[in-house]
Amino acid sequence: MKIASFNINGVNGRLPVLLRWLAEAEPDAVCLQELKSPDEKFPIDAIREAGYGAIWHGQKSWNGVAILARGTDPLETRRGLPGDDDDHQSRYLEAAVKGVLIGCLYLPNGNPAPGPKFDYKLRWLGRFANHAADLMATGAPVVLAGDYNVIPTELDVYKPEHWVDDALFRPEVREAFHRLLDAGWTDAIRSLHPEASIYTFWDYLRNAWGRDAGLRLDHLLLSPTLAPRLLAAGVHRDVRGWEKASDHAPVWIEITDAEAGTKRRAARSSKRRPKE
Repeated sequence: MKIASFNINGVNGRLPVLLRWLAEAEPDAVCLQELKSPDEKFPIDAIREAGYGAIWHGQKSWNGVAILARGTDPLETRRGLPGDDDDHQSRYLEAAVKGVLIGCLYLPNGNPAPGPKFDYKLRWLGRFANHAADLMATGAPVVLAGDYNVIPTELDVYKPEHWVDDALFRPEVREAFHRLLDAGWTDAIRSLHPEASIYTFWDYLRNAWGRDAGLRLDHLLLSPTLAPRLLAAGVHRDVRGWEKASDHAPVWIEITDAEAGTKRRAARSSKRRPKE
């Protein structure tokens, strides 16, 4: 099963890019962020024609998230991040797709920092960590995929010294991300490519794409039940070079089915077991 996340940066304006990528990559499930579209203008007809069912949580001009599933409809389990009834921004959506629970998120940017937007980001991260813990406690296979607006380490940014005071890279934000990993979530890309410089975002300004001056902002975190099923992970970075592309590239993972994952866990346990 192939699961991907793509900050599309305007689903209607970049619909040709999305449809071309779906046809070429054929992901089984997709998380989209920054729809920048109200619910009634989400291009569901074109997406269905491409072979995908979808659920979406839109917002006019800003934010917005969606989950697509190839050949089926996602089974929605949650709309909106719990913990604040006054937060009406469209940043979180959750669904079951082919036996995997998928949380699609668009975490606040937080700039300028310090300030109210940064405070909101930290509160959102706290609520997200609480919900992630609840999901992990179920024992279900879960992936939390999306644009986290977090640069986890210096390896994940071109010239990190330029980002020290940015809300994407401030210590409070990176610490919150690493607390998720310490709690048992697996950063899929980093677990398979621990030393590689991998980016998922290149600004439109200052020829960032041409200079490969990128950031890794888009992540897929796997629950302990799902992590042993991870086969591959990467970035479809060539999509960033397409005409009228988003400033993000799609990130993706491939996982085995549940039975194969069980066998892999058993094989690992037997290797660790001391010989008699």
